[in-house]
Amino acid sequence: MTVALNDLLPAELRRAWAVDGTCPDLDLYSLYRARQIADPHRTAVVDAKGKLCYTALDRKVRCLAAGLSGLGIRAGDVVGTQLPNGRDAVIADLALAALGAVALPFPVGRGRAEAASLLRRAEAVAVVAATEHRGHRHAADLLELAAELPALRTVVAAGPGPAPEGTVALSALLRTGPAAFVPARPDPDSAARILVSSGSEAEPKMVAYSHNALAGGRGNFLASLMPDGQPPRCLFLVPLASAFGSNGTAVTLARHGGTLVVLDHFTPEAALDALAAHEPTHVLGVPTMVRMLLDRWAEGHRPRFAPPRAVVVGGSPLDEATAAEARRVFGCPVVNLYGSADGVNCHTGLSDEPLRGDGPGIPAGHPDPRVADIRIAETGAPELREAPRGRVGEIVARGPMTPLCYVAAPDLDARYRTADGWVRTGDLGVIGEDGTLRIVGRLKDVVIRGGANISPAEVEIELAAHPLVRDVVCVGVPDALMGERLAACVVPRGTAAPALRELCAHLEARGLERRKHPERLLVVAEFPLTPAGKPDRALLRERCAAAPAPDPLAQAV
Repeated sequence: MTVALNDLLPAELRRAWAVDGTCPDLDLYSLYRARQIADPHRTAVVDAKGKLCYTALDRKVRCLAAGLSGLGIRAGDVVGTQLPNGRDAVIADLALAALGAVALPFPVGRGRAEAASLLRRAEAVAVVAATEHRGHRHAADLLELAAELPALRTVVAAGPGPAPEGTVALSALLRTGPAAFVPARPDPDSAARILVSSGSEAEPKMVAYSHNALAGGRGNFLASLMPDGQPPRCLFLVPLASAFGSNGTAVTLARHGGTLVVLDHFTPEAALDALAAHEPTHVLGVPTMVRMLLDRWAEGHRPRFAPPRAVVVGGSPLDEATAAEARRVFGCPVVNLYGSADGVNCHTGLSDEPLRGDGPGIPAGHPDPRVADIRIAETGAPELREAPRGRVGEIVARGPMTPLCYVAAPDLDARYRTADGWVRTGDLGVIGEDGTLRIVGRLKDVVIRGGANISPAEVEIELAAHPLVRDVVCVGVPDALMGERLAACVVPRGTAAPALRELCAHLEARGLERRKHPERLLVVAEFPLTPAGKPDRALLRERCAAAPAPDPLAQAV
């Protein structure tokens, strides 16, 4: 065992969910093996190399597990993985589960400093990284950092291309004889995976999840989108190494015996072609990706495809105009997923019609206690006190998907976890009389203009309804007079870009008070994306700050 990963949820709750069947109470590899035995020739993974069935995948998993065991990796060890979407990422996930080790995946494209921070704080003993991917040479970069990482003993390089000197080639480990390998069968309530979330901290947060929390809590989320109970075929547009992507190996394969369809690099053309070629039942992406698909469709890239069961959108809410367009183009429901690595999940379901109703924010569906019980707590109170129904407060969650703890961050545990296991999300929401959760914004994600707080999420929701706006992100930019001013970063719908005065007039008509109107406008063809596939707010903030400021006399004070 390397870093301590203690469960902050009462043990009797964990056991109760296992006893009543809410969680499967098996480790991820045992769940996968049961699926492989039940249907050995079912396709497990479709990637750039083709198809891989459950039996062929299992053999590769056992080979890698045996090879890693020969390198001294044991149950409880943390092992990082930085791999593009594809079979190697899935093989590594399952091999580490079979060893009882703890996987720490993070997407390709993350820089050396951030990768080193993750591996150092988690006390990772090894890392499996891409030799080369789209100009990044992660294996060589991480090998150079090994001297700064006292726990790191081994860098495994995954092809194509020769492994850098000093690393171990993944291809060699995959040739290890698997006959003598015996799976570890770890406790289902022990750590299986560490999810990485940038959140609002100075360094990316790391959150430890158990086998039961992944296959049980997160598995129950996907099960609610499978009314016929048939194994799903999930097209993942997001990285499997992201928090959203944790619904891949652990949930789609191990829990539900389905098929993963993955692209090693997202482009809207490749995603539309994959829809046609592989007929997924579920498509999982973030709103920016969905908008890019719709734009390419409108431009004429229109392969014929069978409608999927659902398009599942997470990371941030999809505005209603785009959701309606997506329902028309894809011919299926669009599910808005509210969730985070911190341990909260709620979604709008498979209804053909979006949730409506009066109230602030965006509807996120009805909380499912088989995934996460969600309540609204009074803000500012030192102890957790539930707010009256209908009042806005902080969203707190506790349930089968609740993580064990933050990794190597007792300060985050103290700030965001209660003594009885509730997770403080830092999000603002309200639960109406009909039980619908509505997301209002974030406690910390505010722009402070002259001492007054502005929620970017609130402004984004209203601007997304403008007919010339395809996508929008609002950020705060430094200002010598007011401290911060709000900037709207806009991807226009079509060739005509809206002017700032038009956006403000739109907000005025929708009843948003003037102090919340943006005072800067940045128009871009597409948003820059983080390695996890979300709009890169930090880079957009830098671009807005670097752009010439309007005449200060023209800005309302």
